[in-house]
Amino acid sequence: MPEIQQVAPHAVYVPRRGEVNAWDNALFVKTVRETGKKTLIIAGVWTNVCVMFPALDAKAEGYNVYVVIDASGDPSELASRTTLARFTQAGVIPTSTNAVTCELHRTWNRPDAAQLAELYCMASPSYQAVMESFNKAQEVEDAKQTNNGPKTTRSTTPALAAQSR
Repeated sequence: MPEIQQVAPHAVYVPRRGEVNAWDNALFVKTVRETGKKTLIIAGVWTNVCVMFPALDAKAEGYNVYVVIDASGDPSELASRTTLARFTQAGVIPTSTNAVTCELHRTWNRPDAAQLAELYCMASPSYQAVMESFNKAQEVEDAKQTNNGPKTTRSTTPALAAQSR
């Protein structure tokens, strides 16, 4: 996927030779182990196959495994529900794209905040309304401060301000 290579040129592509379960590919498992990481975040084409099989195997080998439920799909709602139950019974942690993004980003006080805001809008187009509302509230507060004396210190969200201008 060229998009992954663009934003993560360090990412390693591991070809598979037909294995349904990526964890059955020795090079895949070796590559995961060589990262030295003990927490995996997994998504795939089908949650009940592409995600479930390696997630359960990695969990059995002692990894902390998060599965991004809304970044994968299933052929039916029943398949998704059954898979979710199996994950939770095995100790695999279901999560969402938004939760992963927020957990990794942690704060708006960072230089790449505007790019993160773009990512939020891609994942959730209605997030643009949140940014517009925030910016309008900041404009109103700034106008009050200008008309009523010196500004007070307040929390800002630079990404939201930068994104909507």
